[in-house]
Amino acid sequence: MVKNLHKAIFDKEYDHYKLYEEELSQRPLTALRDLLAFDSDREPIPIDEVEDVASICKRFATGGMSLGALSREAHETLAVAMNRLGGISNSGEGGEDFERFLTVDDVQADGKSLRFPHLNGLRDGDSASSAIKQVASGRFGVTAEYLNNARQIEIKVAQGAKPGEGGQLPGAKVSEYIAGMRYSKPGVTLISPPPHHDIYSIEDLSQLIFDLHEVNPEAKVSVKLVAEVGIGTVASGVAKANADVIQISGHEGGTGASPISSMKHAGGLWELGLTEAH
Repeated sequence: MVKNLHKAIFDKEYDHYKLYEEELSQRPLTALRDLLAFDSDREPIPIDEVEDVASICKRFATGGMSLGALSREAHETLAVAMNRLGGISNSGEGGEDFERFLTVDDVQADGKSLRFPHLNGLRDGDSASSAIKQVASGRFGVTAEYLNNARQIEIKVAQGAKPGEGGQLPGAKVSEYIAGMRYSKPGVTLISPPPHHDIYSIEDLSQLIFDLHEVNPEAKVSVKLVAEVGIGTVASGVAKANADVIQISGHEGGTGASPISSMKHAGGLWELGLTEAH
């Protein structure tokens, strides 16, 4: 499927995209939603009664994928695209280049240019800043500047692909550029401990949420949990700790930056986690 999608994008051939669509619709049943279909005898709603595209796009969001798990090009392009749509991209737990917090207008006013040679056709007002800035382990690129450039700050307590472990980036992927943003050393494997390294109670979580609001009063603070049995109890605690948003992650998480052994015991279906949390 991925190869077909790549072909469709690089060759700009609609036939390849149709092939990708067919494989997507015919894949084995793997999630609850694969068992559902639309079945209605209601008359179609007039298009002028439906929300416009701009309103719908504001609810679009990307998954939390860090720079390193994704290439620099992909990470920055996703952020620019979501900013144009009015949606939100998620930085993942890897920090961000400070230049991404600027818009094209900011930089041009100083007579300079943004260092994004792979992003062709940047427009006025474009920014590669991720709207959601993730806070996993405090040592991975989390600074006051990073937090102040967020529309939402996400505390990553756990990860859907491997709930019992933190995020992981193999040493081979830790380049000088990535190490610089994460305040670490090139070539050294990075693992964020589970759960968040300084949360042992609702009070600890509440204190962290309060501190993040103090750093950036404008941003919402969300807490990322994993769909597992018992998530309802944890979600209740998160609500009591005054989180603005509870993010529930399912078993599909992970960008392939982890060892395969780490993904043997993934989280459950996000639909079930959402039901229990409600």
